[in-house]
Amino acid sequence: MTEFRRLQIPEVIEVVPPKFGDHRGFFSEVFKRSAFEAEGIAIDWVQDNQSFSAEAGTVRGLHFQASPFAQAKLIRVLRGAIYDVAVDIRKGSPTYGRWVAAELSAEKWNQLLIPTGFAHGFMTLTSDVEVIYKVSAPYSRESEGAIRWDDPDLAIAWPRAGEAILSEKDAAAPLLADFISPFAYEAA
Repeated sequence: MTEFRRLQIPEVIEVVPPKFGDHRGFFSEVFKRSAFEAEGIAIDWVQDNQSFSAEAGTVRGLHFQASPFAQAKLIRVLRGAIYDVAVDIRKGSPTYGRWVAAELSAEKWNQLLIPTGFAHGFMTLTSDVEVIYKVSAPYSRESEGAIRWDDPDLAIAWPRAGEAILSEKDAAAPLLADFISPFAYEAA
């Protein structure tokens, strides 16, 4: 049975699907709509994306897309390990500007569900990392945004911060204090 573990920001959920192995290998239902719906999670996934990072310390993020292309994400590691981070950027949220993180790896077989209204990023902990993730909306260049990965106000505890390998775009992302969020918090 799939396990759902809510993190300190309860909208962000670590998901651990069952994995059944024998002498031949293993089998797993890595995503099962009915298991998510039983937890009250109904997301219409529209696309799967895959990334490869050659070196440990590679940072991708903190990214988001604004409406009408706002994305929920379900992140999973196929090879290697990452430190995966979600930052609440919903104006009016009691956890605005706070972050949660989980180590995701092929070995742990865990995933991270990140809803819309959160910036997302990860740092690779090993070399040759492959990440696959579902998104609830297609990519839109006009809707994309980012927040600086090493913003001192966020104080994210990146495990290999001194070794960070970034794209030029991620290195130039604005700080949270200079950012106007396109998301509003809606109490449940």
